[in-house]
Amino acid sequence: MIPAEQGVADAGYVDGNVLAGPLSEVFVADVTVATSQCVHCGCTGPVARLHVYADAPGLVARCQSCSEVVLRIVRTKGAVWVDMRGTVALSIPLEAE
Repeated sequence: MIPAEQGVADAGYVDGNVLAGPLSEVFVADVTVATSQCVHCGCTGPVARLHVYADAPGLVARCQSCSEVVLRIVRTKGAVWVDMRGTVALSIPLEAE
């Protein structure tokens, strides 16, 4: 269960900031500040605004606008599975060079 201080909502989800830890195992950059675009409705916004459901095997992130699945993360022995079928694009900001 996710601690209440991480923003558990009445609707049963937490915000996309909960994805920071699991995604840091795959991506070097902080993906919660990345911009994602929903394949279903076109809503664009930071990953941190996605509605994340953690009461399943893994994490399911849904669009904050249309509630369709945008991203799934499941950790198994020796692997992290990231399913981004619901994302048109993911734009990760880079530090100034």
